[in-house]
Amino acid sequence: MEKILETKNLSKKYQGQYALNDVAITVFKGDVYGLIGKNGAGKSTLLKIITRLVVPTNGKVVLFHSKSDKQWENNLKRSGTVIEGPAAFESLSAQQNLEYYCRLRGITNSKDVIKETLELVGLKSTGKKKYKNFSLGMKQKLGIAIAVLARPDLLILDEPLNGLDPIAITEFRKMVEKLNKQKNMTIIISSHILSELYQVATRYGILDNGELIKEISKEDFDEMSEEYIILNTVQVSGACRVLKENTTYPFKVISNDQINIFGKNHQIKEINKLLISHQIEFEEIHYFKQDLESYFTNLISENKENKK
Repeated sequence: MEKILETKNLSKKYQGQYALNDVAITVFKGDVYGLIGKNGAGKSTLLKIITRLVVPTNGKVVLFHSKSDKQWENNLKRSGTVIEGPAAFESLSAQQNLEYYCRLRGITNSKDVIKETLELVGLKSTGKKKYKNFSLGMKQKLGIAIAVLARPDLLILDEPLNGLDPIAITEFRKMVEKLNKQKNMTIIISSHILSELYQVATRYGILDNGELIKEISKEDFDEMSEEYIILNTVQVSGACRVLKENTTYPFKVISNDQINIFGKNHQIKEINKLLISHQIEFEEIHYFKQDLESYFTNLISENKENKK
C-alpha cells in the first residue's frame, strides 16, 4: 500500500511541556484515518505540524514521499485542510466564496468545478444566502468545499463534527464517503465523537497526552471486538468447570462474579440450559460487543496504569 503521510518521532514542546511526544503515524492511500483523542490529547497540534502551521520541536514529516522541508511544503499543494474553522467571507454566498477561491487558485473551468463541488458537499440549493446566515453544518460544508475545490489527494479535517446536530452529522458522513470513494481522496479526520468516527474511518490512530498509543485498522478492530457473552455468577469456579467439561468455548474469568465467554458459534440458550442442568446459579447472562468508545477508554486506562 502506498504511504501518503508519515510522521517520524514527531514532538512539540510548549513552555517545557510536551503537546506531542515522539509520535509516528502512517496514513495510506485511500484511508479515512480517524485521529482519536480527548480534548488536549494533541490532535490539533499534530495536524497543524503536518500542514506547517506549527513548527515541530523534533521529528520529521514525510508527505507524498517528500525528502526535504521544501518538498514537504510544495507537496502540501496536493492537500486541502479545514483547521480552526472555514476561511470564508461573511457577506458572500457559497457560490461567491467558491468563485473567489477559484480565482485565487487559478482554477480555469470554475463554473463546472463550483457546480460539482456544491453538489458534492450538499450546498447546491443555498442560492444567495450569505455565509454569516449559514447554520453551523452549512459552514462546515462550505469549509470543506473550499478545501476540495482543487480536488486534493489528501483532505485534513480537524474536529469537523463539533456542534453539529444529528442530521448534519449524518450528512457529513455521507459526504466523506462520497469524497473518499468517488473522488479518491485520502482523508484524515480528528474527533472525539467516536460513534461517528467508527462509521466513516477505515483506520484509527489513538492519542493520549501527546503520545500515540495505538494504530489499528477498522477491520482488525472489528475482528478483535467480536460479540461475546458476559456471565454474572457467584459460582465462578463451578461455572468454569461446567464450561470446560461440556463446551469448546474459550472463556476468561474477569472478576469473582464475572466470566466472559468467547467463540463465533456461542449460544446463550445452550449455555443457559447447561448451567441450569448443572445447578449453577447466575444473576445475568447477555451478549456484549465492545465499541470504539469502550476500546478507547480501556486503552487510556491501561496506558495510565503502565506509567505508574
